[in-house]
Amino acid sequence: MSKREDQIKLGAVLMATGHHVAAWRHPRAQADAGANIGHYIALAQAAERAGFDMIFLADSQGGFFNRTDRAASAAMSHGATFEPITLLSAIAAHTSRIGLVATATTTYYEPFILARLFASLDLLSGGRAGWNLVTSASPLEAANFSRQSHPEPEDRYDRAEEFADVVKGLWESWEDDAFPRDKTSGRFSDPTRLHVLNHDGRHFSVAGPLNVPRSPQGHPVVVQAGSSEPGKALAARTAEVVFTAHQTIESAQAFYADVKDRLPRYGRERDALKIMPGVFPVIGGTEAEALAKYEELQALIHPDIPRRFLAQVFQRPELLEHPIDEPLPDWLDVDGRASRPALLLDLARREKLTARQLHLRVAGARGHRTIHGTPEMIADQLESWFDGHAADGFNIMPPHLPDGLTDFVEQVLPELQRRGRFRHDYEGTTLRENLGLPFPIHPAGRAAVEAAE
Repeated sequence: MSKREDQIKLGAVLMATGHHVAAWRHPRAQADAGANIGHYIALAQAAERAGFDMIFLADSQGGFFNRTDRAASAAMSHGATFEPITLLSAIAAHTSRIGLVATATTTYYEPFILARLFASLDLLSGGRAGWNLVTSASPLEAANFSRQSHPEPEDRYDRAEEFADVVKGLWESWEDDAFPRDKTSGRFSDPTRLHVLNHDGRHFSVAGPLNVPRSPQGHPVVVQAGSSEPGKALAARTAEVVFTAHQTIESAQAFYADVKDRLPRYGRERDALKIMPGVFPVIGGTEAEALAKYEELQALIHPDIPRRFLAQVFQRPELLEHPIDEPLPDWLDVDGRASRPALLLDLARREKLTARQLHLRVAGARGHRTIHGTPEMIADQLESWFDGHAADGFNIMPPHLPDGLTDFVEQVLPELQRRGRFRHDYEGTTLRENLGLPFPIHPAGRAAVEAAE
């Protein structure tokens, strides 16, 4: 395996108290983290001092709270959190280099509102915003938007394709130098550099223009989370970063090659898209110490959660009655269009796990890769995936916060830097520059260049 000459990219996925389902119960966790602005600012500043490319906030328009199963939800810390774009706007004022990425769904937002929110975040942060495009997996979200049911995957992705086009079109309403703001002439904007969208499609009719100018990075970086076939197609056409989940290097390599090979179909270079799987690292002075730290968290899982978690993730209430210490029932299958349930069922079948064992395996990372070990062992695995073209970087998912992030920053990052695999300082001031992504030249600028040629 040859050593790559570029460096690993890193995102810090900040999920309130941490990613483990019982993180909030850990003695050193910040139990009120979801609604504690000081907690988030401190984490973002720590990640920035360490040189992380971005912080990443997940979100659900269902609030991660299962209204039909309040007992299970009551044992989890997902019911009280900030809205992520608002939160990142506050964090932007206390940071200067780190990227700020938030999740927003194409299924329950409107394109103009979303385009304006992220363009504003991008502008006020000096070009550090990123939009994590999702189509929403949870049926619980529909009831919050006057809908009787959650759309089928095909319908969600069809809407998402058009949604992404509309948002990008709105972000191109103004050219980079469209606002001379010349007091002497009285000309605030240059009308020749304004482009009105006038989109009229199957799902949306949006006139435009957007009332936010372009930022130093052109427009927010587009991130996409999802590994289904429609998700890969959408990512290859529209995304600049993909947040994905894989248990094995072989699976990650196949996904990496598949998505990268699709890019030329859309006139894109392979380096125009960074693939960053999620990793849940548990770090110790020895492998045994790391495992003991993980088992400490596992012991905090409330007994109501495992059976209910599986019933929810597979969307099969019958699992509530299934014996927890037996393998998943033979009748259980999944819709191949849903990548995460398919990943979990494959894991359970392949390793012959009982229902309880499956839940314990994913209680921390929810299908993403869990690594236990010393800083050197963690670095070895990240290097292996990176050099093996299974990843361009990783989204780090701390088990509990703040310690999980601190451990990675203080123990793993120095080892990666010693090996020359991670930066010592930022390359630029924008998220796009630091990720090594191309600047999005405005279509009018591209047309002028082509005409001159």
